[in-house]
Amino acid sequence: MRLEAVPVPRARLGEGPRWDASTGTLLWVDIPAGLVHRLDPAGDEQETIDVGQPVGVAVPRVPGGLALAVRDGFAVLDGGELEVVAAVTAGERPGNRMNDGACDRAGRFFAGTKAEDDTPGAGNLYRMDPDRQWERLLDGVTISNGIGWSPDERLLYYVDTPAGRVDVFDYDPATGGVADRRTFAELPQPDGLTVDAAGHVWVALWGGGAVVRLRPDGGHDLTVEVPATDVTSCAFGGPDLDVLFVTTAWDGRTGGELWRCRTAFTGLPANPYRDLSP
Repeated sequence: MRLEAVPVPRARLGEGPRWDASTGTLLWVDIPAGLVHRLDPAGDEQETIDVGQPVGVAVPRVPGGLALAVRDGFAVLDGGELEVVAAVTAGERPGNRMNDGACDRAGRFFAGTKAEDDTPGAGNLYRMDPDRQWERLLDGVTISNGIGWSPDERLLYYVDTPAGRVDVFDYDPATGGVADRRTFAELPQPDGLTVDAAGHVWVALWGGGAVVRLRPDGGHDLTVEVPATDVTSCAFGGPDLDVLFVTTAWDGRTGGELWRCRTAFTGLPANPYRDLSP
């Protein structure tokens, strides 16, 4: 698999790639710049939205627009107006912000927080349900990062980057509950992740210049080298979900590009936030 750079502006901290099947476009963010990008790969046309504050991830929203994890909490963006609908960081340590996240098939939005100065244990992991009610699932998190589910949605994979491992929980798709946290794989500085249709877990390595594919038993399957040191996340997109998109961060010398390559693998559809509020 040979990566090619997508012709888009360099990001300070690119993150959170998500394929929006409803529009046939890729979403990703530049966290500190507060920018949400949307790419139409058919012509490499790009749209950028400035949301006015750091943004960890953007996901499609039903009935329209986007749902976001921003500095101040969970938010929705529709018609250009940003509305914070769950101010989860208001009860946290000053200087915390939201980071990476994803939605399950029921449309629940999971995202966590971190301290801007990376204070150990200062963050949490949250779930916002379609009715906009939210719950804290984990505390004592340092850098809440990649979230993904097995194809049968009975397992939830999760990264707290400084812990040096990918964890896995038993997941209840009926309630959104998690249980029995355990180590899935030990990796140096894992960041964002995605799961493919065969149940393999693809993990970006911050400081590692690569994305690794892990088997469902946690063993190493393959490595995709990335021409950037700080690799932040990855996602499958394209009409057949066979194009791997990889986000990176600028380290002062290299990085910040969005990369892609066609693969022999198929990803799982990215789920939207199913917002029940008008």
